[in-house]
Amino acid sequence: MANTLELPFCPDPQLTEVMRLRVQSLQQRGQKRQDGERLLQPNEAVYRLDFTKQSLGFSHWKVRLARSGCLTITATSQLWTPDLTHLMTRQLLDPPGVFWKADGDAHERGTKCYEADAHEFGERIAEMAKVRKVMYFLFAFGEGCSPETVDCSITFTVDT
Repeated sequence: MANTLELPFCPDPQLTEVMRLRVQSLQQRGQKRQDGERLLQPNEAVYRLDFTKQSLGFSHWKVRLARSGCLTITATSQLWTPDLTHLMTRQLLDPPGVFWKADGDAHERGTKCYEADAHEFGERIAEMAKVRKVMYFLFAFGEGCSPETVDCSITFTVDT
């Protein structure tokens, strides 16, 4: 018997600020990023997922975009601690989850995604949950999307 568990993605303003300060520091000093370092872009923010259970199976995504736009979610594969280490490109999981809504789409059914990639991405998150309590993600807001217009969660089945 399996129950479901819906986990919301929560913004992490402190980590987002740390990453923005890193970019700002490099710019002020006229330095370049480290080889392989992944810097936060202006349209990106750090989000987190807190796992209350560890034995999970991916069920489905719940992504609601209030208006047309595009949201790309990229997961970090390691337990990343930006106060001690920089985020490296090799720590990012493929494929990312890409969700979008075009002008004129119906309100609830309007959010689309690359189904196979989104499913594989969800399964990878479920695998990581077996060894993690927290996971970090980069949300890239594009084409009219912003943190205020996005509601995003992921639903898992919980093995009992």
